[in-house]
Amino acid sequence: MLFNADKCKVVHMRFNNKQAKYDMNDVQLECVSEEKDLGVIITGDLKWEKQCSEAVNKANRMLGMIKRNFVDRSKETIISLLVLLRWQEFATRSVAVFLLTCHRGAGGGAGGRCQR
Repeated sequence: MLFNADKCKVVHMRFNNKQAKYDMNDVQLECVSEEKDLGVIITGDLKWEKQCSEAVNKANRMLGMIKRNFVDRSKETIISLLVLLRWQEFATRSVAVFLLTCHRGAGGGAGGRCQR
């Protein structure tokens, strides 16, 4: 597998790190203080504040969208809408993972075909 050096980044962990420079294929890798990978924010100081604040902001955006677009704001309605929105996001990710698994030939069927 070939790496794209332009998309690779370096996160130096902790404070006593010597901040070394790294090269890949004669391209110096970019140093960043935080990076988001698979939906998880990794920071150089290994703290959770950024990840938690992003999750709270996302939940507040969902609640704001429900408040702006729906008249019935009963507890049951809001809970069912939140479950539906989270399920929809989960289902989209699950389909993507399923398709990637099929594409790689790990679907479990003969010849790499996917089966339910």
